[in-house]
Amino acid sequence: MANSAMTFDKFRTFETEFAGRPLVVETGKTTQLANGACLVRYGETVVHVAVTGAAKPREGIDFFPLSVDFEEKLYSVGKIPGSFLKREGRPSEKAILTSRVIDRPIRPLFPKDMRNDVSVVCTVMSVDPDCEPQIAAMVGTSIALSISDIPWNGPISACSVGYVDGEFVINPNQAQREVSEMATTVASTDSRIAMIEAGANCVSDEVMYNAIMAGHEANQKIIEFIKGMQAEIGKEKFSYPSNEPDEEMFNAIKEFAEADVKVAMDTDDKTVRDARLLPIYEAVHAKFDEIYPDSAEKIDECMYKVQKYIVRRWLLDEQKRVDGRGMNDIRPLASEVGILPRVHGSGLFTRGQTQVLTVATLGPASDGQIIDGIDDEDFKRYMHHYNFPSYSVGETRPSRGPGRREIGHGALAERALVPVIPSVEEFPYSIRLVSEVLSSNGSTSQGSVCGSTLALMDAGVPIKAPVAGISCGLITEGDRWMTMVDIQGVEDFFGDMDFKVAGTHDGITAIQMDLKISGLLPEMVKEALEKTHAARNYILDEVMLKAIAEPRPELSKYAPKMLTTTIPADKISEVIGKGGKVIKEIQAQCEVKIDIEEDGENGQVFVSGIDLENCKRALAIVETIAIDPEPGAIYLGKVVRIMDFGAFVEIAPGKEGLVHISQLDVKRTEKVTDVVNVGDVIRVKVLEIDDKGRLNLSRRDVLIEVDGLTPENDISNDRPRRDSGRGRDNRRPRR
Repeated sequence: MANSAMTFDKFRTFETEFAGRPLVVETGKTTQLANGACLVRYGETVVHVAVTGAAKPREGIDFFPLSVDFEEKLYSVGKIPGSFLKREGRPSEKAILTSRVIDRPIRPLFPKDMRNDVSVVCTVMSVDPDCEPQIAAMVGTSIALSISDIPWNGPISACSVGYVDGEFVINPNQAQREVSEMATTVASTDSRIAMIEAGANCVSDEVMYNAIMAGHEANQKIIEFIKGMQAEIGKEKFSYPSNEPDEEMFNAIKEFAEADVKVAMDTDDKTVRDARLLPIYEAVHAKFDEIYPDSAEKIDECMYKVQKYIVRRWLLDEQKRVDGRGMNDIRPLASEVGILPRVHGSGLFTRGQTQVLTVATLGPASDGQIIDGIDDEDFKRYMHHYNFPSYSVGETRPSRGPGRREIGHGALAERALVPVIPSVEEFPYSIRLVSEVLSSNGSTSQGSVCGSTLALMDAGVPIKAPVAGISCGLITEGDRWMTMVDIQGVEDFFGDMDFKVAGTHDGITAIQMDLKISGLLPEMVKEALEKTHAARNYILDEVMLKAIAEPRPELSKYAPKMLTTTIPADKISEVIGKGGKVIKEIQAQCEVKIDIEEDGENGQVFVSGIDLENCKRALAIVETIAIDPEPGAIYLGKVVRIMDFGAFVEIAPGKEGLVHISQLDVKRTEKVTDVVNVGDVIRVKVLEIDDKGRLNLSRRDVLIEVDGLTPENDISNDRPRRDSGRGRDNRRPRR
């Protein structure tokens, strides 16, 4: 059979520059069966993006079925997976969060009446630490959708904005990210801001706003670049059957049910609202199922549109909210701490019918989370987990573990609190927060931020400042728009935006923005920042700080006590011992846990346990091993052997000394076992260290100098020389 060379007639390469680094996009060589695909090279970061769309709509659904997957391949950073299977498993938390960040700006740009499945898969194939793969993936997604035949009203672009030495940096490199005061991702269309995701070190509203606008401006160059690609190689968009209800059908149902729906929705109680709506739905189906037998499944869609119409008309035309509040009013608030008696810290935060209980747990440094991903971060000591059980919204769905939403909300709350968590040097604990959503009617993620601050303070964690969070909503109609603070579920459901902002009195620590429209105008962003700042100050001053004004001065009695010390790095092996024998012995003897981290010439030792005295004892043993004893030092030691001439006392594993019979007590001792026996724990003082490194110890001097006992007679001259009285059977064992 003759060989034939494969040709790539459709292969194209497009090049531009993004934040001073080359951005190269390849299309047409691979992935021929996808609706759209590209290979994005940003610096030496390479991400493959493929988008596919189903030819037919999925039956029986009332939503647009979009899936976005950001796949981290460990070969991209030269790693072999650590699992038993030696292959990538479930997505990492970072991959899930990136998938959500990509999803949010692209979803509103699909036709709202389309029900064809669309899948976006971004595969990270090579990682350059200076060029973040998530930015390459977002740009690649926009390119693949734009050149595909899938209906989509793009393009968008995205960039990361850092703040270094008072200057904004677009797509900061690794060194810049390490010192940046913020990590803000901004996605844009050609006219509006489509998505904001931010973590910041308490930056001002003005700095954050300017960062968002700097990112928006930087995105415009890439949007024009993508438009050029689309014009050259873009496919014609395919047609699809609209799922929009017939206008005549909607108007008939609206006329029949509008008055009743208004009455049903005019309450601040979600349970009452749902109960009132149920018989209206039944009446609508009873009347219209027979009238529209071929479109009966769209009746609920019409009822949704009726409710949306009512809520939006109230807001835009009457400045009326469903529960009667003003646009800047916050629902009733309450805060409590110390809810659970035996946990290390707990805080209950309530805002209207949203209620979150957060529990804080403190642990030793080794209890931190090990991360196996494509980032440089491989360990973190502060973790925040968020649980959203079905009962929180009155449903009966079984628990199946955290989904993407739960992981995303937990990460948002974690990001909000990272800037105020004390360093390991200030507070040598691992910290885990778990937010349990007990009731949900709007912005539980920000409720978990508030509950978490309460729990940390209740646990005695010396946070730098308390943090609160709140959301801001938006309603738009043509050129008209208005924002409202503290949106509840129905306003989120029928509104256009959920703009979540967390921060201290002084500045912002986290932002997450969800949109149902194509984007925001700059003035919308500015107003949302102003309103959320005023709201979080109110929450802090009027509610949270009245429940607990500052972190408790002491930890819970049930929390582990933590002590630290620094030892020379060359002594770490002695503390650990062969096969871990020494450190295991100390842990068992003192009922503690010991972690050691090497840092250059020193080793940081962390000792944790429930009993503080046991921690002190273990720390003293470690220091005794690592620091050579000096004459005059006093130790707590264990009697390990008895001889006629004295007792051998171990002051640390592998370090023991002789307490001569004359040094056992303040009075003359005739027999060693009259004073001590094997296993006794006694205090001893180092008298001397001979030229062979052997220790001479004294219990007598401790009794006199520390306890203030008076010797019955002077026996100092009775002390024999080191080698006196020893024959073959009683010589000191060699060590």
